[in-house]
Amino acid sequence: MFLDYSVTFTAEDFQDYQAVNKPLWVDYQNGAITSLQLQHARFQSWAERLNVAPGLLNDAFISAMAEICSPLPGAVSLLNAIRGQAKIGIITNGFTALQQTRLERTGLREYFDLLVISEQVGVAKPDPKIFNYALEQAGNPDRSRVLMVGDTAESDILGGINAGLSTCWLNAHHREQPAGIHPTWTVASLSELEQLLCKH
Repeated sequence: MFLDYSVTFTAEDFQDYQAVNKPLWVDYQNGAITSLQLQHARFQSWAERLNVAPGLLNDAFISAMAEICSPLPGAVSLLNAIRGQAKIGIITNGFTALQQTRLERTGLREYFDLLVISEQVGVAKPDPKIFNYALEQAGNPDRSRVLMVGDTAESDILGGINAGLSTCWLNAHHREQPAGIHPTWTVASLSELEQLLCKH
């Protein structure tokens, strides 16, 4: 997207972007800022350098992300294995425009009974309110029969625990487990998760 402005986005630029972006996501998850504030603030310095509105850069970024999306390894096999055996839903802190486009372009939308986006609900993981909302939308199933799977311990797993759910941490990058967060299970891949679910 930066090529549109005759700018080469280097590895160092990406590190600088992540240094700004990651703390903003933490603030968003903690309810300190809104999704719109996050989307604008992460591109503020670039907007000033290029003399464009930060919202335009964010829109271009979301479009670029949608173009390169593809399912994680093992995703289709996992979804086929559990389809019809259980209801499957998504709770995401991602942004509406990108999440819906990603599901459509990957062909995975049909697998999911429920899509809950924090931007639409007004509260983000790990706040248990978004989990409570999702469970209400799913017909209030018995929480002992619900499994929250996620790759971010601080939002997905902590949020699931706070909502009284069993949790499975998808730790594909072998991160150290954060202190005070104890998932019910931990797997390194979706194929490992498929094997785990088939045992239960």
